[in-house]
Amino acid sequence: MDFACLWLGLLLPLVAALDFSYHHQEGMEAFLKSVAQSYSSITYLHSIGKSVKGRNLWVLVVGRFPKEHRVGIPEFKYVANMHGDETVGRELLLHLIDYLVTSHGNDTEITNLINSTRIHIMPSMNPDGFEAVKKPDCFYSNGRENYNQYDLNRNFPDAFEYNNVSRQPETLAVMKWLKTETFVLSANLHGGALVASYPFDNGVQATGALLSHSLTPDDDVFQHLAHTYASRNPNMTKGDQCKNKINFPNGVTNGYSWYPLQGGMQDYNYVWAQCFEITLELSCCKYPREEKLPYFWNDNKASLIEYIKQVHLGVKGQVFDQNGNPLPNVIVEVQDRKHICPFRTNKFGEYYLLLLPGSYIINITVPGHDPYLTKVVIPEKSQNFSALKKDFLLPVQGQVDSILLSNPSCPMIPLYKTLPSHSAATKPSLFLFLVTLLHTFFK
Repeated sequence: MDFACLWLGLLLPLVAALDFSYHHQEGMEAFLKSVAQSYSSITYLHSIGKSVKGRNLWVLVVGRFPKEHRVGIPEFKYVANMHGDETVGRELLLHLIDYLVTSHGNDTEITNLINSTRIHIMPSMNPDGFEAVKKPDCFYSNGRENYNQYDLNRNFPDAFEYNNVSRQPETLAVMKWLKTETFVLSANLHGGALVASYPFDNGVQATGALLSHSLTPDDDVFQHLAHTYASRNPNMTKGDQCKNKINFPNGVTNGYSWYPLQGGMQDYNYVWAQCFEITLELSCCKYPREEKLPYFWNDNKASLIEYIKQVHLGVKGQVFDQNGNPLPNVIVEVQDRKHICPFRTNKFGEYYLLLLPGSYIINITVPGHDPYLTKVVIPEKSQNFSALKKDFLLPVQGQVDSILLSNPSCPMIPLYKTLPSHSAATKPSLFLFLVTLLHTFFK
């Protein structure tokens, strides 16, 4: 018996137990490399770029096919530590990695999730900022910004107004990363409040700014996503656990309703990468004491897992020509929820539409051809770890080369400024300006 146990121990992956403490760059890298080596069949570690100081921006991919995209398997991501002094998300993602890889093959739910999803996890987008914090503080520390003193969550192109700031290496790395993957769902993890915030963060009259909110065409889905996370976090769902802070009903808010934010990452993901992203504020204190970390893990574990599952909402499939060739760059959208930058198929002819149960008219538009309309019904009970699959075979031929050569990318300018309803009246009021000023140091 002892001999058998010894052999079993030799066969199992060996990863040093992850403790509940803050892991600086060297310790984080050692853990990630250990996981990638010990669980090489389901993980892939790579760097998407470097910070100003030359630190790697590590991403660990967990999935059945971790090294490359496979048709029909949606891409999901978590990003943390955009603000170097907001530390809880960084540690939670390390523990999420540990939980996923050690549960694979032992827990049916986690095994199915990993086998059906390609999960990208970036524990730190701002490693320079994290290392710069010398005196941790609940409200503000010197490492919030990157080494060049730029707030990375104000550094992206904005769909509502020109954001003429110098794009930072960390921001450019993420923007490039978004072009290489077909991300469907995402969340970025922050601290300083306890709430799930959904787009838009900025706005104009056409998105409801005059009503003190800014809503996307997919507002029902975004509210569902935010509630999915908040409702499983026992403190977040209460909405009032942070002293001297705003009360958030059920732990959820529209970003613009909280305060307008220019150049944020979640709006950029949605508009230019057709990836649904929300912002998760996970702790009233930005940099809490280490002994609090186990409590944060217990509060967020179920939410982190359940949120990943939402990548399988709605409908997915491929668009083919009449000869069975996949068609890239084809617009595939719900008829009554058109996006300012249309959602298109990727190079494999794939599309993913996050939708709640219901009946929808799907509009498929190939450049140079009339739109093709079809009805799709999303059932109340979704399929097990898969969106409804619906492929489209279109009466198109000989157009593949021209479609491949077309450049469908939307320009990175304030697209909403081109709408007829945009006017000076859409600018935030003095009250909203003051609210923005007071809340500058949250998201």
